[in-house]
Amino acid sequence: MTRTTPPRPVEVEALFPEVAAFRRDALRLHPRVGAPGMRDSSVGGPMLWPQSQPWPYCSDDHPPTAYAPPHAGPQPLVPVLQLFAADVPDLPFPAGKDVLQLLWCPFDHEDGYVPRPELFWQDSSMRGPVLSTPPQPEGACEEYLPDPCVLHPEQVVEYPNWDLPKELAEELEERFEELEDDSDWSYWSHLSVAPGIKVGGYPSWTQEPFWPSCTSCGRRMDHLLTVKSAEFDGESWKTWLPVEDAPASGTVLDLPYEERRRIQRAPGVMLGDMGGIYLFVCRQCPDLPYAHHSDCS
Repeated sequence: MTRTTPPRPVEVEALFPEVAAFRRDALRLHPRVGAPGMRDSSVGGPMLWPQSQPWPYCSDDHPPTAYAPPHAGPQPLVPVLQLFAADVPDLPFPAGKDVLQLLWCPFDHEDGYVPRPELFWQDSSMRGPVLSTPPQPEGACEEYLPDPCVLHPEQVVEYPNWDLPKELAEELEERFEELEDDSDWSYWSHLSVAPGIKVGGYPSWTQEPFWPSCTSCGRRMDHLLTVKSAEFDGESWKTWLPVEDAPASGTVLDLPYEERRRIQRAPGVMLGDMGGIYLFVCRQCPDLPYAHHSDCS
């Protein structure tokens, strides 16, 4: 089944033409629990990994937290997201590669106290045997182990939220408030940045933005993808809940918890308190160096 974000309830660029110059396309991935194969784009599914390539491990210290005790020794990373170029045509790939894979260490790390992600690029035409069963970490936090989900990619238009230039945000604030007073539609929650797991567009920051610079060339890096804890929250669902997921009566918030969770948090991931991890790449450098940042509410 496809997933379709409803049209914006108002004409954003007609009301606020100043934001038109900042519009960006994003690809909402809409993960839903399923049984993806290793040659499918997925969240938490099996990965197309050559047997000749060692599976990555994390050798960092893992500090004790309320979620998991410390674990000595290297721990294997776990699959988080696999994307084939055919499913994400606007995503940049290094020469000769057409599969993007995001793995992370499913333990808290001192940098944000969330999993530490790593990116890998593969060639789907690889020859030779592939790894059928990767090693499993011991004692990992369940909320850092994504449930296998199939994807329903959908392109949407975004306008900046936290990334709206400060002077422009101040200039538009009164008009934003007038719209909300008249219609209950919030530019910030309902009209700007798509929540959930997505590629491109703007990071759906929970806190103030942090854009890393490339350590090779010094330029500000581009947003590659966002992994958020939820597809929507208690306010943003009004415009970002897919049409196909809307209940026949009432609202999605009226659904029993487990039923709502299958829509709102299909992979079962929770990063901090409804936070996210943001991946960035430098498109100016041929090897696409990357960096990440995390935040929580």
